[in-house]
Amino acid sequence: MDYETFIDTVSRRSHVPRDKAESLTRATLETLAERLTRGEADDLASELPKPLQTPLISPTPEAEGFGLEEFVDRVSRRSGLSPDEAREGVRAVLSTLHDAVSDGEFRHVLAQLPTQFGELVDAGG
Repeated sequence: MDYETFIDTVSRRSHVPRDKAESLTRATLETLAERLTRGEADDLASELPKPLQTPLISPTPEAEGFGLEEFVDRVSRRSGLSPDEAREGVRAVLSTLHDAVSDGEFRHVLAQLPTQFGELVDAGG
């Protein structure tokens, strides 16, 4: 999936304009990079278009241990969206990631996240 298609899909799924979908996607990927190990963030980035790889540069080798609520709060602060918009946005970005990368890679990502993340993606399905 190319960058334009990724952002357009996030915009459609999250019901936000395209420009907000770009900041939402960046905020979600930056937060995901904090939540995944550096190796997993690098693996995920390798399957995405160049503009989506930069936000996945992990700040530390270890994953931070926080849950879905903190994840949504961080995305809300970074993107300027309300917590409810951010939650829908996280769902949209994760489901678009699921479509954009291999099934195996997406399973590796979910394996490092609490089960609520998988439930969020499934609920959007």
